[in-house]
Amino acid sequence: MDMTSLYYFAELAKDLHMTNTANRLFISQQTLSNHIQRLEEYFGTRLLYRKPSLALTSAGEYVLAFAKIVNNEQTNLRDILSDIELQERGIIRFGASTLRMNACMPVVLPVFSERYPNVEIRLTNNVTDRLEPMVEDGELDMAIIAGNRSNERIVTEPLLNDQIYLVVSDRLLHQFYGEEAGEIKQKAREGALLRWFEKIPFSVLNNRMGRRIQQCFDEQKVHPRIYLSTDYTRVSTVTGLKGLAACFTTQMDLIAHRDEIQEETNIFPLLYKGNRMYQDLFLVRSRDRYLAHYSRDFVDLLHGYFDEVEHTEVSRTAGE
Repeated sequence: MDMTSLYYFAELAKDLHMTNTANRLFISQQTLSNHIQRLEEYFGTRLLYRKPSLALTSAGEYVLAFAKIVNNEQTNLRDILSDIELQERGIIRFGASTLRMNACMPVVLPVFSERYPNVEIRLTNNVTDRLEPMVEDGELDMAIIAGNRSNERIVTEPLLNDQIYLVVSDRLLHQFYGEEAGEIKQKAREGALLRWFEKIPFSVLNNRMGRRIQQCFDEQKVHPRIYLSTDYTRVSTVTGLKGLAACFTTQMDLIAHRDEIQEETNIFPLLYKGNRMYQDLFLVRSRDRYLAHYSRDFVDLLHGYFDEVEHTEVSRTAGE
């Protein structure tokens, strides 16, 4: 048995498809098959059913659990030795949604790479529901997720109370409300109720944040006029910043794209049951994962970025 064979076996267990796994690992299918065969010879039992399709045997399930532990401990050992030797070499496997990745990485990476030019950063874009299991299984070292979850195997650190805003242009307000537009703007400066804007077309989200915003519509018995429906927060934000529809976005996204905010754009805090609405962001990492000094520095840079975001004012009323 060798470490490479265990690693390849664990990777094959993700796809349960020889060709796909071999292509992903940039090795031949025969090489992958040889490594699996070596493991089966070493343990003296079959680890995979080959027909009708590839599947783990009962023994294979136990070997997979063992492989995950070994692979994780090997990564920990590598980072511990790097700290001892002060090599400042290694890999950070970091995950976040595309929106959050695009916001924080352009700020964090230049500083980090200047300090640690020999540390490789491997980025994974995905949604919260997929990122947390990847951290728990050791596929990622750390990730940014929305919402706090109770998980004894995960270390959770608060990053940001990411405030949610309603973005609507002056043009739309005057188009649909005429002389009432000024009064609506004045009321919404400290917090917007959606019933004040129900005549305006909305860009709505079909993701986690969109489900929370739907609660605001439901609470105020508003049936929105839908201009655009999308899973992508960034696409929705563009419609708001271009004045095509009212949209919902977060403080982090607005700060990342502040240069695109036009003079006629209004940005109002969104209210739900009389309170401002937030989406809480957390940094998660495996409790069993050793953090090398460069990884701890990476975490500190993330906290610094999100602390600055939280204390940056983005609310604005056009013309003031």
